[in-house]
Amino acid sequence: MHTRIRLAIADDHQIVIDGLCAALVNFPELSVDATNTDGILLLEELTATPIDILLTDVMMPQISGVELAVEVKKRFPSIKIIALSMSGSGLLVEEMMTKAAIDGYLLKHCGIDELRGAIEKVFSGGTYFQPTVLDELSKHIKLKQQTSAVRLTQREKEIIALMEKDQSNKQIADQLFISVRTVETHRKNIFRKTGTNNLLGLVKWAYEHKLL
Repeated sequence: MHTRIRLAIADDHQIVIDGLCAALVNFPELSVDATNTDGILLLEELTATPIDILLTDVMMPQISGVELAVEVKKRFPSIKIIALSMSGSGLLVEEMMTKAAIDGYLLKHCGIDELRGAIEKVFSGGTYFQPTVLDELSKHIKLKQQTSAVRLTQREKEIIALMEKDQSNKQIADQLFISVRTVETHRKNIFRKTGTNNLLGLVKWAYEHKLL
């Protein structure tokens, strides 16, 4: 049985890979055995290079971190995955967790000791998600629940999008082939359902709830 934790790193910025390698080399129990700025090429490397944990960026051009993680779990189910990203967006975290069943998620500004601890915990069969990441995930789930509780019709969503473009009731009516009176009724219902009372508040609500 191997004594070191074998790592692979996927990140579209070589400087990030170099920085991680330089930092992780100080820990004798860790070994970086594969790296690539292209997730597709890294997948090919993994067929010949056995590893224990993949450290992957989330936002990459050729293949996203989500897509890479899904493929790794499919082809190499024993490999654990830790996401390293500049973004702790609750939507991204949820996507990585639900689609790829990742084992950890840290922001790139984390310290090397925290990353080392996360690697060791995941290798031992646990999971590690930074508290700030979990907070963002919790906020995202709460917003989703609130959005689903507000039952907007498809027509109301269309009208919100046109209102955000500062179109008048007449312009909206002409574009949707409905009467101005119907648009006015929809607007009243939209404000009532969203708990807002002006356009600025409505647009802010719509962006927060990912409707725009």
